Amino acid sequence: MQLWTDLEQVPPGFGPSVVTIGNFDGVHRGHQAVLDRILRLARSDAASAVAVTFEPHPSAVHRPESAPELITGLEDRLALMERTGLDATLLVNYTLDFAAQTPEEFVSRYLVDGLGARTVVVGHDVRFGKQNAGTLATMVELGGQHGFEVVAIDDVGDFAQPEGDGHQRWSSTAVRALLAEGDVDQAADVLGRPHLVRGTVVHGDARGREMGFPTANLGDITGLVPADGVYAGWLRRGTAATCASLAGPEGDRAAVSGTGMGQEEILPAAISVGTNPTFDGVERRVEAYVLDRTDLDLYDQTVALEFVAHLRPTLRFDGMEPLIAQMNDDVARARKILRA
Repeated sequence: MQLWTDLEQVPPGFGPSVVTIGNFDGVHRGHQAVLDRILRLARSDAASAVAVTFEPHPSAVHRPESAPELITGLEDRLALMERTGLDATLLVNYTLDFAAQTPEEFVSRYLVDGLGARTVVVGHDVRFGKQNAGTLATMVELGGQHGFEVVAIDDVGDFAQPEGDGHQRWSSTAVRALLAEGDVDQAADVLGRPHLVRGTVVHGDARGREMGFPTANLGDITGLVPADGVYAGWLRRGTAATCASLAGPEGDRAAVSGTGMGQEEILPAAISVGTNPTFDGVERRVEAYVLDRTDLDLYDQTVALEFVAHLRPTLRFDGMEPLIAQMNDDVARARKILRA
């Protein structure tokens, strides 16, 4: 996948292309369906499949006090988009100046002159241009003026919400809500893969090592951290692609996967999110114990954690012995779930 971070990087005369526009936070199954649609349209029309996406998220520019926490970091978002088979992604630096363009200016400059759009794929609720004045009707009108076709797609996906509260479409909002509840299993169903966060392993208090469960503590985390609790999951390290596979049963994974960018080691883990209340902790931490491994030196390495199943909430224990007993039980349950 070609990645352009400025319109000037697009080769002169690029096109024809099939283009879609979106934030693609999480690159969930709804996003994947849209990207698959433009791929099929592009292949049938000898065109390039291109996505236009934004960094930072527009909400962080217009409403920073209420902007949603992002499901995936930029690195993982782009890697996931690449895995769909896109030919190119244009990553637009979203600023107030960019947002001040009229719908006509955006379409003319980016879609027509820049990307040579032959087809533009958007949702029925698309909004673009200054003050979100552009709508689907606007895009259709501009398509007629500039000679591109507009394909409007319906919302895709439908999953049962927790507590029997009806059904909801696949969306980034739905994933955030599920992760806030610690429902990583249902979030994985919407995402099409286990949810992932990434960070650099930093030094902690070494209490886990003292108890026989040395943990990798993450700093500089990107990705939305789920609710406090203990989870079964995977720790990924190495030089392979930065994101999880888009599909496949977790228990069937090989220990090492090659991607052409190097090799990545995938290790079963019990993951803790919380403040360590047994030790009166106040700092929220994310740490992972790789099952049955006390020999790993992960300090200063960038690793990813995938959340497969919620084991229990964060609890306060009356001393070390009951905590160690519970940790042994957590590890046993994680091993069973991960088939490790």
